[in-house]
Amino acid sequence: MSVAGPPPRDNPAPYGAISTDRTARAGADPQLAFVRVYTPFAAGYLLSYVFRTVNAVISPELTRDLALSPAALGLLTSAYFIAFGAMQIPAGMLLDRYGPRRVEPAFLLIAGTGSLAFGLASGESALLLARGLIGAGVATCLMAPLKGIATWYSADRQASLSGWMMVAGGVGALLATAPLELALRFTSWRGVFIALAIATYVVAIWMWWQVPDITRATHGAGWRAQWDGVRLVFRTPRFWWLAPLAAVGMGGFTALQGLWSVPWMIEVQGFDRAMAARHLLVMSAVTLCGYLFVGTFATGLARRGITARHLYAAGFALNGAALGTIVLQLPGSYVWWALYGLGSAVNVLGFTVLAEGFAREVIGRANTALNLVMFTGSFLAQWGIGVVATATGRMLALDGADSLRVAFCILLALDVLAYVWFAAGWPRHAIARDPALRPSSPV
Repeated sequence: MSVAGPPPRDNPAPYGAISTDRTARAGADPQLAFVRVYTPFAAGYLLSYVFRTVNAVISPELTRDLALSPAALGLLTSAYFIAFGAMQIPAGMLLDRYGPRRVEPAFLLIAGTGSLAFGLASGESALLLARGLIGAGVATCLMAPLKGIATWYSADRQASLSGWMMVAGGVGALLATAPLELALRFTSWRGVFIALAIATYVVAIWMWWQVPDITRATHGAGWRAQWDGVRLVFRTPRFWWLAPLAAVGMGGFTALQGLWSVPWMIEVQGFDRAMAARHLLVMSAVTLCGYLFVGTFATGLARRGITARHLYAAGFALNGAALGTIVLQLPGSYVWWALYGLGSAVNVLGFTVLAEGFAREVIGRANTALNLVMFTGSFLAQWGIGVVATATGRMLALDGADSLRVAFCILLALDVLAYVWFAAGWPRHAIARDPALRPSSPV
């Protein structure tokens, strides 16, 4: 795979090429150049996905050891999303200014420290703080490689290369299901987090050594100009066309995958934890196949007129329909959970669709702004399901199963509304590329 040449002249990118001292430019072996960039980023994103979803499998132990209510469990787990979301805008500014190699390893050191603290913590407050450090530390694990892909590779290849990044996340989600449940038979959840801390430190060092720098402008934009770029993103109609579906569709999926799928399967469907973990394993495996499909075929499909926006629309239609069958408890739960995961596999294409309207020098901020919305939705869904379940249980005297049904029905209704908004905006935004979004000077 070869690295794209300089950006078009009408789309200036002050950080748009790889520096000559640590280059990943294609030479005699262009495939090796991609592997060199991909492998450390993939390892970081794999770990971030393990951190994101690990609490789903260990939730029974956390609930038992700490005597947590559903609302408290949701808050503890979603502290990851609070911190993750809070770091998105600063992370985007740092990525646009300093590049992935300099930013992500520093963040991973924070994540490793948070994981170590989680494994050693003895109280709920300490666990909450440690979970927040983990979320802050992995805030760039997808955004950093997406910034690199947008900088180093041509536009027609970015959807596929972004899909390959999601493959790494899919592997991480896979490891946080049945394999993690098996590991818990030999060690405690504390041992798991200490091992994850060590792995995170190793990946941070590897990334610093392996990933190339991007070329930085001699006179880069100041912080005030960088904030102007942030405001540009948030006042763009194209951003708000994509944001609701990203927040509810992917946010809801992340909340269920990362926590509430297992309580649903145990309380509502009557499974034991091992069977619930097997369902998660199947869902994660099918999601991984979806990522592989995007990584392998998205570029070829785009050349045939089936672009990232078409795949994004089809995937979230499937995602919402599958959630409906889960709520209705139709026979074939393995199939519906698998299709729910498969539909979500297109989530990374939202960044590709969004980036079509922005110049390269603001891609980091555009991506992290959408990621902020997405993970705000994840936090609200993960915490909100617990709040709704607890409130309805107390106010309406519902048992655990019925209170979860109410919460899942609310999530499904929001998902339908978000998709209707997306479909309504399709004629206006799907193909539009606003020249005003391509600044003539660095921002």
